[in-house]
Amino acid sequence: MLDEVLLHMNLYGRIAVSGMISQYNLKKPDGIHNLFCLISKRLRMEGFSEFDFRHKVPEYLEFAIQHIREKKLLFVEDIAEGLENAASAFVGIYHGRNVGKQIIQVSTD
Repeated sequence: MLDEVLLHMNLYGRIAVSGMISQYNLKKPDGIHNLFCLISKRLRMEGFSEFDFRHKVPEYLEFAIQHIREKKLLFVEDIAEGLENAASAFVGIYHGRNVGKQIIQVSTD
């Protein structure tokens, strides 16, 4: 996916990297072939971890709780109904078909 993203980045674009879930279970991680775009488009790509910002959690919680109450901060759930749809929902995660948090609803009770 990163190969395709690099081709479509704007000049001087920035890419934040925080996870590589599609690579975690591969025996040999996928290679990147369009790295020339980093130079030709003058891109910046930087990794970060939530551990870098642990000290800001109290400030974040204050902000988030207030905005959730005011309905200014929303979350999106992609709900697949029924256990029979679980497999396709999980496959969809790895192919970018879902939006938001993928949930498998097995019962309405």
